[in-house]
Amino acid sequence: MNADGLAGKRILVTGAAGAFGTAVLAALGAGGARVVGLDLKANPGAAVPILACDVTDDGSVQEAVGLAVQRLGGLDVLVNNAGIGGPADSGLPPGETVQRMVDVNLYGAWRVTAAALEPLLAGRGRVVFVASRMSFLGIPLGVAYGVSKRALTAYADALRAEYGTHLDVTCVHPAFVRTPIHDASAQAGLSVQALSREEPLEAVVNTIVAACGASRPPRDTATTRAGTVQLFVARHFPGLTDRIVARTLRKRVRAGAFDDAPLAAGIVARHRSR
Repeated sequence: MNADGLAGKRILVTGAAGAFGTAVLAALGAGGARVVGLDLKANPGAAVPILACDVTDDGSVQEAVGLAVQRLGGLDVLVNNAGIGGPADSGLPPGETVQRMVDVNLYGAWRVTAAALEPLLAGRGRVVFVASRMSFLGIPLGVAYGVSKRALTAYADALRAEYGTHLDVTCVHPAFVRTPIHDASAQAGLSVQALSREEPLEAVVNTIVAACGASRPPRDTATTRAGTVQLFVARHFPGLTDRIVARTLRKRVRAGAFDDAPLAAGIVARHRSR
């Protein structure tokens, strides 16, 4: 972990009780930052206090962010980390689960950023978005998560364009990390790992923490060297990326990786009928 530039910084982290959030809070605190977390359930007595906040509710966001800023005495960094995942078929209408995913992952970050914008601008602070490699890389049956994270990246771009004179904006793009966010996919018989290499949690945490403390934070950053290459190829050679994903999917279907996943039945049938 690079703790340079963290001492004394006032930082707010959403999704603070999750796998990423818990580790980020601990790392920021160890680096000398003053930190408050937001999550659905409060834990005000923890080493790093966590305030209750439902990022899908405007009133809850306004109240929680106001209390956090008051407790911190201002705000230097906002880490938009809150997010949920799950599988979906792009050929089916977006149901309640898909809509909630977009609401949490995209609109939740938008709501919190808007609520925190005034104190951030006052201190010429920064916003760090935990996006995803899926912002640029299409993964079969990952449409809802991918759409929400690609839109989140677009929101970050717009925020940078409008407020970049007084605000730094960074998007961190992890790949697959073994955390409970993938439980819904596992319960559906799907494994994200079948199409994406696993990255260590520590690498993601270190990248987020570095973005919080860097004197010149990056615009977009992956969390590993291999991820940096993958991100570059996905952004600059999308046709090549499509072919790599298609080839990987074909191999995994032939190996039976999706045989126990009802949601993937159409993909399996289409590939085997070729």
